Parts: sequence; C-alpha cells; structure tokens
Amino acid sequence: MAADPLVELESVSKGYRVGGARVHALLEVTVAVATAELCVVHGRSGAGKTTLLNMIGGLDRPTAGRVEVDGLEVSSLPEEALVDYRRERVGFVFQSFGLIPILTAAENVEVPLRLRRVDPAERSERVRDLLALVDLSDRANHRPQELSGGEQQRVAIARALANEPRLLIADEPTAQLDSQRGRTIMGVLRRLVDDRGVTVIVATHDPLLIGMADQVVELRDGALVRDEDDVASAVRG
Repeated sequence: MAADPLVELESVSKGYRVGGARVHALLEVTVAVATAELCVVHGRSGAGKTTLLNMIGGLDRPTAGRVEVDGLEVSSLPEEALVDYRRERVGFVFQSFGLIPILTAAENVEVPLRLRRVDPAERSERVRDLLALVDLSDRANHRPQELSGGEQQRVAIARALANEPRLLIADEPTAQLDSQRGRTIMGVLRRLVDDRGVTVIVATHDPLLIGMADQVVELRDGALVRDEDDVASAVRG
C-alpha cells in the first residue's frame, strides 16, 4: 500500500508580469509526494524548480492552485503561521552552505536548538546524533574553512534537521560540489528517507542524481513533462 502524501500540489501556477507580458514560472503543476519518499525535481535552469520548492516551503505563494503539506494548506496560511510552519515543519538546504564562519560544525548545528531554548543537555545529545547521521562526528570541532565543500554541505543538512522536521527541501544542494561529493550528499539524503522516515524533495539539473529518487518530477518552462519520451529528452538536455 502506498504511503499517504505528505505534500500535495493541485494545479499550482505562479505568474509574473514583465513589462506588458505575463510570464509563468509554474503552470498548473499537480504533484503528490509520499511520506518517507525522496523526490527529485529535475529540469534545466529556469524550468521552475526553485519556484516549486518555494511554494512547498512557504517562501512564496502561488498565483493559483493549492499547496498542502502535512495537513496544512500552506498556500492560504497567514504570514505569522507561515513563519511557524517554516521553523517547525520544514528544513531547508541550499547550494550555498550558509554556515557561520566563526562557529564550529557542532555550534552551527546547535544554532536552531539555541533559538528554541532547548535544554543544554538535550542540545548536546541532538547535535552529536545529527553529526553522526551525516558521518561528521570526527569534524565536530572544525570551523567551516577547515572543512571541504561536501563536509560543509553535510553540516548544513544536519543543521536543517535540528528541529526534527518531517520535510527537508534541498535546492541544488550539489551544485557547488564535484560529482563524487555530490553523490555523497545524495547518499546522505537517501539515508534520511530510508532510516529516519524524512520526506526529502531535491531540485537538481544533474541527471546523474535522479537514479537515487523514488519519484522524479520533470519541469520544462514551468510545466510538468508528462510524456516518457519528453522526460528522456529533458534528461538528455
């Protein structure tokens, strides 16, 4: 039996007016992502990948359609509720690692827990667990400049998981990495799904990474690529 969807988008569109023309970043996209699924959103630059992730993460609102995540209709939440949603239910990972240079890996992971005023003993245990999860226990006391790009991205993933979100959104998390380190990051994300039951949605233009996904969502010019021949063509570029 298929798992219930954690994320559902129904006929989601996002349009902008540029001069006298209407430009569609997304056009009537309908997608469902199950609980504990790794979904890769694939397409060329400008296809609408980041816009789609922003809709799911509550960073932007659709022009039309509905976005529901974990029982919440995100697309209709007031701004204050959206802040709570982003803080408590979603973890974000971006291509720029966004680590605080003067803090160690452990201290960077700890930041969200400090903001929530989690008990120090619980914080320390959670940080140790998260660094072990991304295979960085031995790098806990290193600052970002002492870590490789792949290690910095793994710290960023651990930090995104600090508040135990059910959904992790990763926008081009391997874009600044070579192929080997990129595969390592995708391996970490795959384990989050398999071992922790986290739902992970990853945007990428790298066709080498889609084989690790449970579902691949192809976008072209803001619209879903539905035909299998079109999908193959989009992957080949």
